[in-house]
Amino acid sequence: MSAAAPGAVPEGADDLGRHPATAGHAQPAADACSVLWDGDGTSAFGTSARAAFFVVLEQSGPWGRVAAVESHLDPALGAELDGRCSGAGGRFMLIRRPGGHPDRDGPHRALVAHAGHRGDEAWLLSAELDHPGDLLSLDWTALASGRQRLVRASLPGAEEAPPQLLICTNGRRDVCCAVRGRPLAAAAAALSRDAAERVWEVSHTGGHRFAPTAVLLPWGQGFARLDETSAAWVLGASGSGHIPQELLGAAHDRGRAPLTPAAQCAESHVRALAGETRLGALWARPPAPGDETAIEVEHEDGRRWRVQVQRRPLGVTRPESCGKSPVDVFEYVAAVVAGPDHPATD
Repeated sequence: MSAAAPGAVPEGADDLGRHPATAGHAQPAADACSVLWDGDGTSAFGTSARAAFFVVLEQSGPWGRVAAVESHLDPALGAELDGRCSGAGGRFMLIRRPGGHPDRDGPHRALVAHAGHRGDEAWLLSAELDHPGDLLSLDWTALASGRQRLVRASLPGAEEAPPQLLICTNGRRDVCCAVRGRPLAAAAAALSRDAAERVWEVSHTGGHRFAPTAVLLPWGQGFARLDETSAAWVLGASGSGHIPQELLGAAHDRGRAPLTPAAQCAESHVRALAGETRLGALWARPPAPGDETAIEVEHEDGRRWRVQVQRRPLGVTRPESCGKSPVDVFEYVAAVVAGPDHPATD
């Protein structure tokens, strides 16, 4: 497939040059997985896919269900990068700019993020690569442990980057991600020149049932059920290391990827109770061995909360992805059992 000429308007675009798949607001089917889960109002707490770090590569053109090996990236290279990431506790994903998806020659943007167990430990690097295989030279051990200097030394041209919002749009994984995610990514990128540089389509975030979903780098902060307004809030708040006040709580906050599901839930629950929007100001400590449900959450000002987390059945079945068989629905819930100014609360 030949690359489109720079600035070319895709066939079928509207008068504003928008690609047909991203113009306006697509309506998902009434029985789409995300529509059913929206109707139930199921909590998103504790549902971010686990990752201590992220390696993200720009790859134009189409993506298959497993994008790392089903795209125009060399499949052997994609498999190797995916394996090295997962083996070291991270996550490999592909990104592309919102809109049409013609093949494009030229450099590939790479984003390398250490999410940090504490939000104030997170950092993000960006580099332009002539050859995607240059990512194989990454110092994977340093990346997993957050040693930015060593990672930069292993990735020539890497520079610190502002927060990036990755919106899942891969319809080969789930139709909800394409139908709801692609128009959102296009609208968010069109907000401003700054937004156009910080918004990407991404191949897979997990959690199709919460579409449109997104991950905010470098923190690995997951979001559920975004729309144009809330995506604009995320872009505005994240520049100073915050998340929007309006997105605190179980409807939208999936948690930070470095944490266990229970710790994600506990941290998000306390964040909403305290009204704390700074991602680096609050963190869940690792659970004690033998009790994964008792979590301590600490604030930078010294306040601490002890939180009890449960994974409870809701007594309903729903498909977790479109076309899949329904499964029993569970959600994480939390209650503060000790902490400043907060009685036991669920």
